Amino acid sequence: MPIDLDRMLESCRRDQWSVGDLDWSRRPREMSPQDEMRIVQLFTDMAGIERLAGALFREQQRRVSDPRLMEIFGSFVKDEVRHSHAAQMLADFYDVHHLKEYRQSASLSNFTPVFVDAVQYLSDDVANAYIVAGELILDIALLRSIDDFVDDDMSHAAMALINRDESRHIAIDYHMSEYYSSAAFAEKRATQPSMPTADKLRGAVTFSKMLYYGQPFIADVFLTPMFHLDPRGKRLKDAFKRMQILGRKEETARRPFTKFLRALDAIFNHPVAGPLFGGIAGRLTGVGSFMERFYTPEELENARKMTYAELAEDALSAKSDN
Repeated sequence: MPIDLDRMLESCRRDQWSVGDLDWSRRPREMSPQDEMRIVQLFTDMAGIERLAGALFREQQRRVSDPRLMEIFGSFVKDEVRHSHAAQMLADFYDVHHLKEYRQSASLSNFTPVFVDAVQYLSDDVANAYIVAGELILDIALLRSIDDFVDDDMSHAAMALINRDESRHIAIDYHMSEYYSSAAFAEKRATQPSMPTADKLRGAVTFSKMLYYGQPFIADVFLTPMFHLDPRGKRLKDAFKRMQILGRKEETARRPFTKFLRALDAIFNHPVAGPLFGGIAGRLTGVGSFMERFYTPEELENARKMTYAELAEDALSAKSDN
């Protein structure tokens, strides 16, 4: 059964909050200098990541025609602005001893303008693929692990509200993934006029730059912090598994970008081509060794029997797992 957009819109209107709703009079728990610096840097970068997500949702809002989706994506933009504000306030809250001057990671600063420039040239399905990937890593892995690592009332209260918003985002991400995988979208794209050659060229250049800057961004802001927060890598692998399954739910890929990703996956996981060219494939996707397949054939087969709404619910259920 597909997602009920009317109910989702009602939830978006109802479940709004502000950073002033949180009790900032609390005191942070005692941390070692190393932990304090790590947490403050994580929240500093999180503020930038949330603004980046907001830019993607703004672009998605511009592209849809359903007035309900337009308002839903508009509310998501507001969510991300609020999350960015909350993250920066959390960074200031935990900066108890002022051990250093904190700045957004250089890789994030380098990636942001390139990504914002590139996103206007991405096709609808590619833009959605990036937001789904980012939201799954952020929601299933990074935010939960940061909260567990900080482990105090202030973080728990803020993350509970942020996670409530992110759950709405993921539900819509899967809803849009279903549409972009459909025959209806393929037919719509086939009837649209071709992009002018100059725009195609600029799009190819900006996309190449995005891939170049994306790898250090993903490594510095997502992957490396998770090695400290979740040394076993359980949550990160779970997030990647769900991305992989979503990308392979449809047995036949309709869109060029999905075919491109599947080709890179085949190279990386091939017993002969993998050792020779897997590093290039990992560099192009930006996730390196996380191109390893984390799903079993049985899990993929089960996923193909599920609706996209059911897959979204399954992804959201992971947030309550250890």
